[in-house]
Amino acid sequence: MMNDRVKPGRRGANHPKERELTAPVDHARLQAAVREILVALGEDPDREGLRETPARVARMYEEMFSGLRKDPAEPLQKTFTEKYDEMVLVKDIRFESLCEHHLLPFYGKAHVAYLPNGKIVGLSKLARVVEIISRRPQVQERMTEELADLLMKELDARGVGVVIEASHTCMAIRGIRKANAICTTSAMRGGFKEHPATRSEFMALIHGRWR
Repeated sequence: MMNDRVKPGRRGANHPKERELTAPVDHARLQAAVREILVALGEDPDREGLRETPARVARMYEEMFSGLRKDPAEPLQKTFTEKYDEMVLVKDIRFESLCEHHLLPFYGKAHVAYLPNGKIVGLSKLARVVEIISRRPQVQERMTEELADLLMKELDARGVGVVIEASHTCMAIRGIRKANAICTTSAMRGGFKEHPATRSEFMALIHGRWR
């Protein structure tokens, strides 16, 4: 039987329900669940086209939810002493996630900036954090705030700005079916929240209008 126990994630559990699972993904249980869904829909899970579907879906879920077993703070632990104190921005970080309400994908790009406070982090680490936080059941609003709060804490930054733009298939292929709708969320911390000029510079840099 699967071990359902969980323990708090490292370094203060930035996610309100941050957990580090103690057991690996239970492929057999996932495959049985997918098979039951197919039966409930009136399908024959033993026909040729569906025979391997439960195993494929189990592997897909393990990949899509891989962030549940990773600590998003870990990539930020190695920093470099640097007196640079202007904005550091990495934009257009592509990501894919799964909406926790329907388990349907949403995907798009994240723009992440921070104001260093005597130390900087490798640029690839910002993309790594986005990857980990997105690879778990999510809602875009929470994902945006998680990124901002995590960077603010782990980098001891003077400010953090995060903007996420995403398309949601739960809106595109079901329900209201508005395929071209884009959801934009933002989270501003420290100098980005307190100083309109810093926030304006951030937004202008994202959209390529800075002079």
